Amino acid sequence: MRKPRDYDAVLKALNDKARQLREQKLRQLGELVVAIGADALPVEQLAGALLSAIDTKDAAIKEGWRKRGVAFFQTAPRGARGADKNDPRTASGAGSPAPAASEDRA
Repeated sequence: MRKPRDYDAVLKALNDKARQLREQKLRQLGELVVAIGADALPVEQLAGALLSAIDTKDAAIKEGWRKRGVAFFQTAPRGARGADKNDPRTASGAGSPAPAASEDRA
């Protein structure tokens, strides 16, 4: 005779997994905000920008955003994604060209 399945244990395991996935998603979204430098924005401004993105219906604008996102993930080296643009060790920033030597003496 087969052992009856413990549905409560299975449900608890599924709920635990769902909670872990939600926490992982939240952590990754926070890491993304830091990686793109959006953590420098005031919280209200960042929230407003995200709300505008949600409200935008123009497919061409959304496609442009998508392409920029793809380019960010394809071109940014893993270590440089979280680099501080103001950090002299990473003066070139994320994807911006390094300043010319003559510009440094200004």
